[in-house]
Amino acid sequence: SIVSGNSLKSSLLQLQCHFTWNLLKQDVDLDDLEETIGDQIEFFLKSNITSYNLLSYVCHLKNSNEEALRNLQKAEEEVQKNHPDEITRRSLVTWGNYAWIYYHMEKYEEAQTYVSKVENSCKSLSGTAQWEIQLPEIYAEQGWTFLKFGRKYYERAKNCFENVLKNDPNNPEFNAGYAIVMYRLEDFSHRQCEHASLSLKPLKRAVELNPNDTFIMALLALKLQDSKRVPEGERYIEEAMQKTPDLPYFLRYAAKFYRRKGDVDKAVEILKKALAVTPKSVFLHHQLGLCYRQKLFQLKKTIRYPPQEQVEELIRLAIFHFKTVTDQRTKFFSAHTDLANMYAQGKRYEEAEETFQKAFQINILFYDDKQELYYHYGNFQRYHMKSESEAIRYYREALKIEKDSYGRNKCRKALKKLLEQRIQRGLEDATDFAMLGFIHNLAGEKHEAIECYEKAIELCPDNEEYLTALCELRLSI
Repeated sequence: SIVSGNSLKSSLLQLQCHFTWNLLKQDVDLDDLEETIGDQIEFFLKSNITSYNLLSYVCHLKNSNEEALRNLQKAEEEVQKNHPDEITRRSLVTWGNYAWIYYHMEKYEEAQTYVSKVENSCKSLSGTAQWEIQLPEIYAEQGWTFLKFGRKYYERAKNCFENVLKNDPNNPEFNAGYAIVMYRLEDFSHRQCEHASLSLKPLKRAVELNPNDTFIMALLALKLQDSKRVPEGERYIEEAMQKTPDLPYFLRYAAKFYRRKGDVDKAVEILKKALAVTPKSVFLHHQLGLCYRQKLFQLKKTIRYPPQEQVEELIRLAIFHFKTVTDQRTKFFSAHTDLANMYAQGKRYEEAEETFQKAFQINILFYDDKQELYYHYGNFQRYHMKSESEAIRYYREALKIEKDSYGRNKCRKALKKLLEQRIQRGLEDATDFAMLGFIHNLAGEKHEAIECYEKAIELCPDNEEYLTALCELRLSI
């Protein structure tokens, strides 16, 4: 019998694998993901089934199905090597991916073979004639995949790990996944001004269950540092240093710990050591750039007239590392703003402008990224280009996005200060008063807001927008 693409499709959609998990190509930088997975396969000693499966999917998205098949073969070899007694349950995702890739290559017979393989395995594993089999391994693999696919997927990753932990609360791998996802989620809620420390407990638990996972130890140390428990955090970093002195994934976070502690020289030393192992790592280059930037700010703070050549050298080093990142990773947002700001420090304004424009083009930005970008660009216009009107325009853009974040708060404060200064200097016009009214209203200062709108209307009596705002304010009191 000849298998057709149409008859296959409905079976393929039943499979539990990367092709049915709604992973969208546009949400992620594929080159970046490919490199990260490659590094992990090289440096993490634990089983790499998950990494090879995900790598095969990334290869498919980049239109190299032959390469995708090679990675699935490697995933199968890992299963045979590390789980010879559980080949079936550990291979379901891999076989599902095989079926989909053959389907896309229009090799329908081969695809059908893998579909049948999964179907028969599910029957033998669950004892019923259905596909839906709730295996913890599959949920966990889904969790790790979501974690890799970036911020948009973190909530889904969290649900996967919560799911598997219900039945297996002491599994070290599941606890590690849950701890990482809680740490990441918290990192973002922190940027959005929601303070909580929900990841401390899961991180501690994961370290208790697997004291050799130095990557998790480093995250725990950073979390303790956030919670003002620096000496306790440092003990974990030192202990992990003894265990894995050469693991780049641990070293990058250890360096971050020392940089935030203010020990920048130590951070630089650690990063250079890690860079010797993974010379292409954009994360390491970005961290080095941040270190040189911090040294620059420390120098300017401590010496009133720091030696020019020292200043220039630190700017040069920071630019070199930030630019290395943006050349390789066109969607690495914070590296773009860091580079643009550093160009501005070096009075290289054209290059700064160009870099900011590239940042505005990045199509995977979240709202808090955009607000942060408007803040930096507004500052650039204000302090370097000496254009208050442009600065006001961009600070205002951030406020138009009606969601709270650090970037938005910084824009609100900067805008308020700038408008107040203009009014003190007697430069104000109706729009300045109206905007100040808008800011007071945001902060819940209704009476001050009303005063500002009244002044705006004095200067511009027929403006509908100001009149409406004033009416709404008076009604709300």
